[in-house]
Amino acid sequence: MGFRRRVADLWQPWQTGHALVAIPLGLIVAITVVDVLVPGDIHLGPLLIVAPAITPWLAGPWLTGLVGVLAVAAQAIIAVLRDPGELFSTNHQVQIASLALLSFVIVVFSHQRERRRRQLERVRSVSEATQRVVLPPLPHRMGPLRIASAYRAADDEALIGGDLYAATRTENGARLLIGDVRGKGMTAISDASVIMGSFRDAAHRCATLAELAVTLEESICRHLTEHAPHPEADELYEQFVTVLMLDIPDDAPVAQMINCGHPPPLLLHQHHVTALDPRHAEPPLGMCDLPRTGLTVDPFVFEGDDTLLLYTDGIIEARSSDGSFYPLAERVAQWTDSGPEALLHHIRADLIAHVGGQLNDDAAAVAIQRSPKLASGRQLRKIAHTAGSPDHADRAASHDH
Repeated sequence: MGFRRRVADLWQPWQTGHALVAIPLGLIVAITVVDVLVPGDIHLGPLLIVAPAITPWLAGPWLTGLVGVLAVAAQAIIAVLRDPGELFSTNHQVQIASLALLSFVIVVFSHQRERRRRQLERVRSVSEATQRVVLPPLPHRMGPLRIASAYRAADDEALIGGDLYAATRTENGARLLIGDVRGKGMTAISDASVIMGSFRDAAHRCATLAELAVTLEESICRHLTEHAPHPEADELYEQFVTVLMLDIPDDAPVAQMINCGHPPPLLLHQHHVTALDPRHAEPPLGMCDLPRTGLTVDPFVFEGDDTLLLYTDGIIEARSSDGSFYPLAERVAQWTDSGPEALLHHIRADLIAHVGGQLNDDAAAVAIQRSPKLASGRQLRKIAHTAGSPDHADRAASHDH
């Protein structure tokens, strides 16, 4: 079984990278031929070490060992072809022994490199599994909603960070969450997992968004208290989470929002982009020493074909080389006709171009589009009256006409 595996490992590079593996083999042939043909005072045999030296970047340790053996054999062939009587001379014996020793060292290096590569693959596999558990992708459809999500960690090697989003079905609609944990690293990931786990559990049990927000606040405060580095310190583990929660019913062109210190979502409606600023600013969750006097729910009209864009501050605070922030609302105005997936694709490509390829903070975005449904003017007037917003009333009146 071990021999078969070794043969498979040896044969695998020839199947997947035979063109590249031909490079060291070609070098061995070329150096051997040239060394035999050049005048006797020129010796190119020591250059054979180049062949096994470059093989680890093209193949595994077994093929590297094979190339090393061929290089040593080529050195012996050179000695025989140039002067058969010199094969056992001290000069050629030292060259062959040196080449064999260096090839062995290179094979050991290739083996260690391959082992490290496999370890990194296992770690990355665990990281990907962790991402699917902590931050699973949002469903593409949820009732009348089309949903797309995008996440980019500031660290190229990381898959998840302190930004978070989640969505779940309720009896009459959908509830969605987007948030941003202060800080980075494993601490931020831990805090984000607490928020998302609490949301998934409580979103089905809480009758209102306000009740849901209180439940999330209790969860994160309990978590921060338990993990505070110094329980008797004056400051309680300086962490908090900005959160935006949405409640979107299936059968009415309306949605409700609670914004706790998070950037306002953008509403894309008939080629117009509107920032849905909350009527009353709520502090982020997790500021446990700050008493809350109540949470304000903001309703707004969310009709068929409208799109909501949720995002974290890693997008709007991304800077270009001249220090300018990314103008999200201005850029999104160009893509109001795009579906959720296409919209996020445009934003992602444009954002990377704006910053020159590297983000300095985690960035997440969620696009939500309601399927086209007709709503009566009476429904819209009732919603606008409940929201108490002149803009909503104007939209309702125009809908009547």
